[in-house]
Amino acid sequence: MNNVDLPLEGVRVLDLTRLLPGAYCTLVLADLGADVVKVEDPRGGDPTRSVPPIVDGASVYHHLFNRNKRSVAVDLRSPEAAAIVDALAPRFDVVVHNFRPRVARRLGVDAAALGARHPRLVHATISGFGRSGPYADRAAHDINYEALSGLLAARGGTPHVPQMLVADIAAASHTVGGILAALYRRERTGEGAVVDIALHGTALSLVMFPGARALVDGAASLAGDLAVAGGDACYNLYETADGKHLALGALEEKFWRRFCERLGRPDLAGTQGATGEDQMRVLNEIRAILRTRPRADWLALFADEDVCLTPVNTITEALDDPHVRAGDAVAREGRVTYIRTPITIVEESPGKIDRRRGVPIRPAPALGAHTDEVLTEAGVPSSERARLRQIGVL
Repeated sequence: MNNVDLPLEGVRVLDLTRLLPGAYCTLVLADLGADVVKVEDPRGGDPTRSVPPIVDGASVYHHLFNRNKRSVAVDLRSPEAAAIVDALAPRFDVVVHNFRPRVARRLGVDAAALGARHPRLVHATISGFGRSGPYADRAAHDINYEALSGLLAARGGTPHVPQMLVADIAAASHTVGGILAALYRRERTGEGAVVDIALHGTALSLVMFPGARALVDGAASLAGDLAVAGGDACYNLYETADGKHLALGALEEKFWRRFCERLGRPDLAGTQGATGEDQMRVLNEIRAILRTRPRADWLALFADEDVCLTPVNTITEALDDPHVRAGDAVAREGRVTYIRTPITIVEESPGKIDRRRGVPIRPAPALGAHTDEVLTEAGVPSSERARLRQIGVL
């Protein structure tokens, strides 16, 4: 399968975003074959370029999240920038930004303004609280969306600073889905669309599972919980003799039974539905057993048994996992190990299955590396580019 067979080959994306949600959204689109042009402030570029640690003059986050993109340096706050955006827009299928509504209006990149001038554009906005409502123009970050939505509390125990930016990544993924749906709609109607994704709303949607009791009248007072709540022996984390950990996900009775039998405790196989003190007794017994031997011994013991038992890997261990090494989930270019976005395109024909995750890795661009190239494509003459550089717009 050649690059021309990638689903978004020929689709052009104008990326006006800053920070993680937008960067991850357009990274997925780029990996699927889209031509992503990232518009950055000439005075330093996207803020992620300067977030420590710095490698080869740029943040590691910039290296990781802005591969396979082109960079154009334009000061969107300049009154002159509106003409540049208008020159670029007809050549693009999608524009993505993550400005708050009032900022988008001030810059002239809001859906109403761009949609009126360019009706075929798919306009995607990733904002904190959406385009309306009392919080629409509030500033916030992932920790705030997780806190407001109940997601932090739903994790149980004392809330702690989240190490995974769940709302950011989930919102980026939802935006990709919305963009693809809007492009499909445009194929049928010829009309553009607005994709409006709120990080707060995204975080709120993620509490459906842990917050199920609160969503159904009368359910909060009912007894019983799924094992994934963390109190059951069959679905838990266990420390081993060497201070490492195992994750057991034996939710189904067959897996739990096999686990107990291989562990040498077939008598515990019937305890999966135990509650209260009985369940705690089983949990403590399993904990005590697994602390007697190092993790590698337990993994070897269960290597040929299907019980949903895995190591709790560090990031380094995860990258060196044999399943990862056997596939193409990661790629190394120079000093950087890139984790590919997880969408695999599969083309099957008789006797052959051809898999392609995305385009070949191109390292993240230097700030403004493609300014002349992209503006030339948009028909902006060299004399005008020179003038705009002289006054600091480019």
